[in-house]
Amino acid sequence: MKKTLEIKKKLYKACLFFVKEKHHTVTSIIESNKKALFSETKSSAGDKHETGRAMLQLEMEKASQQLVAISQMKAVLNRITFNNSSNIIHLGSLIITDKGNYYLGISAGKITINSTDYFAISASSPIGKQLISKKVGNVIAFNQAKILQLI
Repeated sequence: MKKTLEIKKKLYKACLFFVKEKHHTVTSIIESNKKALFSETKSSAGDKHETGRAMLQLEMEKASQQLVAISQMKAVLNRITFNNSSNIIHLGSLIITDKGNYYLGISAGKITINSTDYFAISASSPIGKQLISKKVGNVIAFNQAKILQLI
């Protein structure tokens, strides 16, 4: 049990790192776009200038939306606890199936720990929706995966 708790903590830390890196990337893009927006000067090609500004503003809006999504991911991770063991899949569960291994938290993709692949998925993803509230022995529709172990 101690080993599985270690794996869950490593998966959690990998998800935190994923969010931190994503935040860093998006804030860098925002800063770069702000500099470009303020440094653009009117040229004789007025339409080109306005188009450039409009494109930068669209990029800024897109980055702002990404920041909102990052904040939501942080909020999900903050709700995960390690000391509640359950027979029912919930946020923070490590799910071992005959088709793959899943960590229910945020959508962070494949994470490899000790040569074993785990897929960090969100509860709102299609597979996450199927897994939530299931128990060991249940079969979910996703590739007819049978839940072998719940940690």
